[in-house]
Amino acid sequence: MVDLILGIVAAVGASVLYSLGIALQAMDAKEAPHEEHLRLALVWGLVRRGRWMLGTGLSILGWPLQVIALLLAPLVVVQPALAAGLLVLVFFGQRMLGEHAGAHEYIAMAAIVIGVIGAGLCAPPRSTSHTSERLTILIVLLGLALASLLPYLLRTLRRSPAGVTIICAGLAFGWSGIATKLASDDLSQGYLAVAIAWGLGTAAASAVGTLSEMSALQSRPAIQVAPVVFVTQTVVPVVLAPLLLGEHFSDTPLGGVPLALSLALLVAGAAVLVRSPLLLALMEAQRVNEPSGSEPSPPARSQETIRSSPRSEEDDPSAVTTSTSPARSGR
Repeated sequence: MVDLILGIVAAVGASVLYSLGIALQAMDAKEAPHEEHLRLALVWGLVRRGRWMLGTGLSILGWPLQVIALLLAPLVVVQPALAAGLLVLVFFGQRMLGEHAGAHEYIAMAAIVIGVIGAGLCAPPRSTSHTSERLTILIVLLGLALASLLPYLLRTLRRSPAGVTIICAGLAFGWSGIATKLASDDLSQGYLAVAIAWGLGTAAASAVGTLSEMSALQSRPAIQVAPVVFVTQTVVPVVLAPLLLGEHFSDTPLGGVPLALSLALLVAGAAVLVRSPLLLALMEAQRVNEPSGSEPSPPARSQETIRSSPRSEEDDPSAVTTSTSPARSGR
């Protein structure tokens, strides 16, 4: 139980760093030219911005904490627990914008906290028994990797549906979550070279996911992008954990029902919270960087206002991102 608690604490620490990094990165990501959609030029332009690089550095620092968390706790607990960083963004949003969270935000935050606690209490035993199933793991991960690259294939055909790009960004980050788990397992068993290889794969998948996510934000508002990316990157590793990683829900109390309910509550709370007008406003550079002495920014728009605001595919959306994956050096 002590290892499980320490693992959750490490996951929360990683999530805090990821979330702070995301907040900094998103301020610059929204300003990228639309013609750089799904192109490396998009990344090249961002790496020359100091604030974006600071955010990337914070995100990279979070990855070792995620590895430590996976050395101590099962993936089905660690991956959803990374949503705790959203609570930090709410806190910073209130302090920086002078706004207060509403009832929906507080309910969503409570759902995340209860979900993390419930998942911790009902967690399956941590397993490293995937060593004999390498072929299955490689086949599944290859399929995920190919699926995550679908937007780039479609771009060569002069088609780049935003909905496909959003889902594929989540798949890429889900791939990196599974690879991080495999790296931690190999590291714990002394397979240093294999662990490093998985780490490099994690970095590559995170770079692909980041480019896809930012490209999606160029054509869709964040209120549509953020929940889909977060839910996809959280659910995919959890669903695949029993098949690939030996973390079976049947090994938990009442056949896994309480664990499943806790995870569903956590994911639902996070999906609602990333749609919060407070978080969306936090990611808007012009509000955060408003010069002193200027007129105060208008309060964050209500969710209804955001939903009703017309936006074309060429509009410049808010640039909130929800990715909790490590090595976001592609941002």
